[in-house]
Amino acid sequence: MVIRSSSGIISDQKRPSVPDSGLVSGRKHALDGLRTVAVIGVFFFHVATELLPGGFIGVDVFFTLSGFVITLLIMKERLATGRLRLGVFYCKRLARLWPALLAVCAVILTVGFIFPASGWGGQAGFVLPAAAYVMNFARFDVFGESITGETLGPTWTLAVEEQFYLVWPLLLLVMLRFWRVRTVAWATAGLALAFLVERFVLVMAGAPLNRLYNGPDTRADELLIGCALALLFISIRPGSTLHGALQSAGRWAAPGAALTLAAALFLLKEPHAESPWFTAFWAVGPTVLSLLSATLIGSLVLQPAGFMSRFLSHPWLAGPGRDLSYGMYLWHIPAYLLLMPLIPQLPLRVALTAALTVLLSYASFRLVERPLRGWASKRLEVKHVRPARENMPERVLVSGRI
Repeated sequence: MVIRSSSGIISDQKRPSVPDSGLVSGRKHALDGLRTVAVIGVFFFHVATELLPGGFIGVDVFFTLSGFVITLLIMKERLATGRLRLGVFYCKRLARLWPALLAVCAVILTVGFIFPASGWGGQAGFVLPAAAYVMNFARFDVFGESITGETLGPTWTLAVEEQFYLVWPLLLLVMLRFWRVRTVAWATAGLALAFLVERFVLVMAGAPLNRLYNGPDTRADELLIGCALALLFISIRPGSTLHGALQSAGRWAAPGAALTLAAALFLLKEPHAESPWFTAFWAVGPTVLSLLSATLIGSLVLQPAGFMSRFLSHPWLAGPGRDLSYGMYLWHIPAYLLLMPLIPQLPLRVALTAALTVLLSYASFRLVERPLRGWASKRLEVKHVRPARENMPERVLVSGRI
């Protein structure tokens, strides 16, 4: 029986019989390194498209990785306590993401008001869709004429993720109430397939690019693929037959996936005009890119001592991915548009944009993200989490961060 309380806690009367696989314990530094690579791809796609025309696949990586990590966080709490504190979950998501976004909006709005002729002038109309996590809807006519978002355009991906976070925890808890974790993993994969079919139907029906690009449903398959991968890993134990089979598959499939994604960064171009390639790409392309990303993510988790894991775990990659990647994603377009009228030479503009992006991201992390996240986490943990530790298995208590 599911119990819902005024505190937003959803739990079962019995502790769920979910194995602690050990595969998802501790922070995976290689995934932080993968975030850095993904955000670098997005950066060059926006500021120097000719150099990295396929940099947009960083978004596909982010979607898959987001579904993977958010599902691990949900399952880790449920495994440890037998419940999920929904109110705490949503507060932590907001504390992690919203302050930095609001800071970007406030700075752009203020500078644009004081210096209207700057690259940040005339952006006031984009602040509300960005801050309310509806920029994706604003980009395909839901609120009237579609907008690009300009400095805040990239927030469409954050909107897709936040809309997904509203639905996924509830759906996951309902499925876990009736099915075993591995069955839920297969059901989640089936949902991803259903959204792939829906996007295929939209493409064949002639849906406009803005609808295909920004829809929460047309991107749901990528997030769900990451979710299914996390659930699969939760359901297996190290040393089992399935664990060995996945490790063997990862050893031969992951290098191919990594090389394919690397080649796509330089060779793949998003189609924008009606053509057979447009139809093929938007029908199945995001799913294929997400499956390649999931293969790579799975290998990094299954083989922490492998070459790719050790490479991506290097502090020069893992550190920025852990602390700065979110800020870099938020600030790179505003930095570029601010410098565009000032620096006509493209190479110099790209270099200065990179430097300014890192500087602003570091300021965001030190002055906004880390302090507010720590304050919120302390308040929430003291109030809700510590009392639950009395019944928490010791192996979960020492498992560390994801």
